[in-house]
Amino acid sequence: MKFIGITGGVGAGKSEVLAYLKKQPDTRVMLADEIAHQLMEPGTDCYETIREQFAAEDIFLPEGGFDREKLAALIFSEEEKRKRLNAIVHPAVKEYVLSEVKAEREKGTLQFLFLEAALLIEDHYDEICDELWYIDTKEEIRKQRLMASRGYSEEKVRRIFASQLKEELYYSYCKVVIDNNGTVEETLARIERACKNMKSE
Repeated sequence: MKFIGITGGVGAGKSEVLAYLKKQPDTRVMLADEIAHQLMEPGTDCYETIREQFAAEDIFLPEGGFDREKLAALIFSEEEKRKRLNAIVHPAVKEYVLSEVKAEREKGTLQFLFLEAALLIEDHYDEICDELWYIDTKEEIRKQRLMASRGYSEEKVRRIFASQLKEELYYSYCKVVIDNNGTVEETLARIERACKNMKSE
């Protein structure tokens, strides 16, 4: 089984790539964001730790759980609190991922296990993945997508792009770069070729 990390900037078009991969035989796709949400549900260790460390913040719902909008507003406006939250959630996500990789390797039924994570490089997944893949999409295309699909302003898009890693760093860490500047069909054909190349290694 090959364990591959997939990353790319916001608006790079990772969703279409992941939807395609999910349909492939003997393939499993994990999303770091979805895992984080599961691990932050009431009753989990993560949730209890966050409740303790953020008790003074107005981010909890009366019935339990988080007010996602208030939580997002808090961590995007206060760097120190974002780092504190990440220090709780990210190690728990990595621990979960490692346990799933171990379980899948022991089962031996998969050819590929893909993990999509925005902070793949920052969280050092290069140390546990067989290799990293980068979905490469020009900034102008990503900007237009984000403004059209999410209603972001040009200023908001600029701020998001400024907070992300530079392309050169992605290139230095990622063994495979998938050009996603053309049609969906062209991108999926490149993904298929990359998978075939890995199988033949």
